[in-house]
Amino acid sequence: MEKFKSGFVSLIGKPNVGKSTLINRLVGEKITIISPRPQTTRNIIKGIVTFDEAQIIFLDTPGIMDTKEAKTLIDKYIIKEAIKSLEGVDIILLMVNPLPPSEEDKFILQKLKELKKIAFLVINKIDKAKKDYLKELSKIYCSFFPFTEVIPISAKKGTNLSILVGKMIQYLPYHEPYYSSDLITDQPERILVAELIREKIYLLTHQEIPYSAMVKVEQFKERKGNLIYIKASIYVEHVSQKGILVGKKGKMIKEIGKLAREDIEKHLGCKVYIDLWVRVKKEWRKHAESFKELGYKI
Repeated sequence: MEKFKSGFVSLIGKPNVGKSTLINRLVGEKITIISPRPQTTRNIIKGIVTFDEAQIIFLDTPGIMDTKEAKTLIDKYIIKEAIKSLEGVDIILLMVNPLPPSEEDKFILQKLKELKKIAFLVINKIDKAKKDYLKELSKIYCSFFPFTEVIPISAKKGTNLSILVGKMIQYLPYHEPYYSSDLITDQPERILVAELIREKIYLLTHQEIPYSAMVKVEQFKERKGNLIYIKASIYVEHVSQKGILVGKKGKMIKEIGKLAREDIEKHLGCKVYIDLWVRVKKEWRKHAESFKELGYKI
């Protein structure tokens, strides 16, 4: 193990730049939810990729912004946890779209100056930009912060991901692996299940249920015939939102359950029965007690 490298890499950037897509692509399995809606990642999920010579542990952080811009208690908590998680990592990847730095990007760049860590600039969606433009864009970002590496990629198509991985391994410290080579995440199954259910809510309800839906897995039990019974509660803030989630004659909640079950069965490798309940907890995002009840440590 003297030549083996192992370390933690934090993937940061403003919402909806493709961070979850990149982690799922590198890990080879869906462990974090993907949605066209911003700020969908609520848990800092570790994705673990093990090679013959190295192990990379990824932290997929929610979109980082100034806490003054956060509207609710949950948003402020998530942002603080994301910034805090950067302190113990070996490498930070700042992922951006092929656009000039926004105010949110500049806030993150300022945080990088304070942290003094090895940091890469990862420009995603390069299929949507010309090479000359990408060079100019790199110069603009590097004028704000001296990045160790600048790597243009396409997370969706897999372009330049092998280069990105090679560069990360180059800068990782020599260390024995932190996790078993067959592990792809350290998240409990309940959290992954809750995230997959929440992904389907985002997918199917569009603008009707914004960020007020939280999923809590109440029961996770093995039954005869290689079947797992999952009882999960979906908490919303208003009665009208419950009506939307349940749908006419229960059509919406059945579709959410069906799509979630398909993904969960792929992940667990066995048959799953999902029992979904929709409950109203008024303005739960504004109250610390509700937050704790749903599994967050404040």
